[in-house]
Amino acid sequence: MDDKSSAAPGEDWEGFGRPLLDDPDVQNLSRVGVIDVGSNSVRLVVFDGAARSPAYFYNEKVMAGLGAGLGETGRLNPEGRLRALSAIRRFTALADRLGISPLTTVATAAMRDAEDGPEFADLIERETGVKLMIVDGAEEARLSAQGVLLGWPGSYGLVCDIGGSSMELARLSGGEVGDRLTSPLGPLKLGAVKGGRKGLETHVRGILDDLFHRMGATTGERLFLVGGSWRAFARVDMDRTNYPLHVLHEYRMKPADIGRTAEHIRKHDIAELRARTGISDARMSLVPLASVVLTELVRRFKPKDITISSYGIREGMLYEAMSPDLRARDPLIESARFAEAKDARLPGFGRVLYDFVKPLFPRADWQKKRIIKAACLLHDVSWRAHPDYRAEVTFDNATRANLGGLKHGERIFLGLALMHRYSSKREGTVYDRLFNLISLEEQAEAEVLGRAMRFGAMLWMATDERPGKLAWHPKKKVLKLTLSEAARPLFGEVAEARLKALAGALGGSCEVSFA
Repeated sequence: MDDKSSAAPGEDWEGFGRPLLDDPDVQNLSRVGVIDVGSNSVRLVVFDGAARSPAYFYNEKVMAGLGAGLGETGRLNPEGRLRALSAIRRFTALADRLGISPLTTVATAAMRDAEDGPEFADLIERETGVKLMIVDGAEEARLSAQGVLLGWPGSYGLVCDIGGSSMELARLSGGEVGDRLTSPLGPLKLGAVKGGRKGLETHVRGILDDLFHRMGATTGERLFLVGGSWRAFARVDMDRTNYPLHVLHEYRMKPADIGRTAEHIRKHDIAELRARTGISDARMSLVPLASVVLTELVRRFKPKDITISSYGIREGMLYEAMSPDLRARDPLIESARFAEAKDARLPGFGRVLYDFVKPLFPRADWQKKRIIKAACLLHDVSWRAHPDYRAEVTFDNATRANLGGLKHGERIFLGLALMHRYSSKREGTVYDRLFNLISLEEQAEAEVLGRAMRFGAMLWMATDERPGKLAWHPKKKVLKLTLSEAARPLFGEVAEARLKALAGALGGSCEVSFA
């Protein structure tokens, strides 16, 4: 990327573009409500905040089970109809009170497959005023894949979205959705397959073999998993391996992990697994069936790795409304910009701070640079927290927040850097096991970034001024600071102590001069 650190605030920032927070198109997306009527659940999600990486302002689901028994009767489950209608009544009332009507809607496999689906859609519209958009399988696959793109712009790989009554596949290439297929491999339908486990495996294998050839018989791709049953499977995998960070989005598994966890599910009591993981009864009852599908899916497509996406069809609906410019933006940077504008004491200083600390990381690639940028934008957003807990709050916010475009290791690096923005040590905290998700070298690098931000925050300037320059000379083990004339009065004894601490983290000493 071109170095444009001298650009004035508001201009392009090393390829990330100008902030879009004041753009009318972005403001129009600031709060969007979506109702998703699936075969298993009915959900309302209200997105809020930075439109490129929205926060979940409200999220409620009802496990209605509309598709239960659909394979045998061809009709929606009667009790599911009552529960779904009641849920939609509640959701429309909430939307009216939140001022977000009309809602965006989508209905999937159960509603499109059931013979009484159109009649039930008419009933919902008469009773609630909500007009459901019932999508076919190919469109469901496209929307789910777009949800993945909301979190990972420019992604490559295969998206697999499992619902209650269907499973969709879509291929991503260069951030575009390609081939799409649908199948009847939803666990609610698989429960009716005859022949016990062997009959189920044969049934699933036959369908997946057909899907494999129709999708172009490609192996070695990244497999993105979308859907509640996949998330439940991943939660069991976390429990089996004692994984310390319980964030499902961007949780990664290897193909061998899928077989081990599927066997773990098969051998253990479902009620025990549910109690250990906190998964609902309704969802947990589908996991054994879903694990058979996932095992065969991995066997046939042979992915290089498997990634959980918490973003799916609902996020795909939001992505649909975005301009091409907004879609291309980095969700992490846009979310961090939004947080700085909303919560920092000096919005805009994050960019000044990034330019100031950047020389300490001359070998950083574009992926590391974006994490450093995010840290600088977020360095002051938790100032309202009690000083004794500020370091913990910043770590929690970074590692557990709903952020797109952020791997688990990157979450830990970002959280650790922000922790060192407020604290000189990290040992002996409740987060020690989480630190082990990144290498000791990365931990040390995060500490350097945190101490650099801790020092740089002492040199608050106007957002169009620069406090000076840092230069690290690794051979001489000397950190040189050249202060601008305007920053000279800000370099007091506390700032000097923090500069020495930063030099110590680099393993050297420091020298100060004035421009």
